[in-house]
Amino acid sequence: MKHTTETRDDHMIVFLDGRLDTTQADAFEKAMTGLLDEGHTKIIFDCEKLNYISSSGLRIFLIMQKKMMGVAGKFTVCSLQPAIKEIFDMSGFTMIFNIQPDLEAALKEE
Repeated sequence: MKHTTETRDDHMIVFLDGRLDTTQADAFEKAMTGLLDEGHTKIIFDCEKLNYISSSGLRIFLIMQKKMMGVAGKFTVCSLQPAIKEIFDMSGFTMIFNIQPDLEAALKEE
């Protein structure tokens, strides 16, 4: 999986591309922890190009949510592909995360 970041206004956007599974989970978690260490308190995961997520990947989403709550930050997930959204629905994650249909909606929401 590849990820890139972009800053818009006061949001850090993380664009996920490919498969987030066990082989990439540790490196991705370290990169995301780095964003928190830099002081970013509004983070959006844009999942438009994410086509697979394993339980290791889901764990990173949970870690981010928990850490953002600890700093009164805002963590948003957007642009879930239907297969990924189904995984979120089945696991109950749609009740845990702020999920928006696309990046523009995620940026507008406060």
